[in-house]
Amino acid sequence: MNRVYVCSCFGITEQQVKKHAENGACTPRQVASACKAGTDCGSCVRRIQAILGRGECPRRELADQGKPVLSALDEAA
Repeated sequence: MNRVYVCSCFGITEQQVKKHAENGACTPRQVASACKAGTDCGSCVRRIQAILGRGECPRRELADQGKPVLSALDEAA
């Protein structure tokens, strides 16, 4: 299996970042909360942002529509 590392500091792969995005992470900060990627040297933050930018994010869509995002988070919890 070919592993493309996004975060060398914590050994986080592109596939892992995509999995966190599928689980609801919409920002590099949310990915960092899930797996620490981007919290050490920070050189991977732009790459994480690029990966997140490719996918769909239901919460981002809610925000773009002017709907309350936090209530959507509360319902999901």
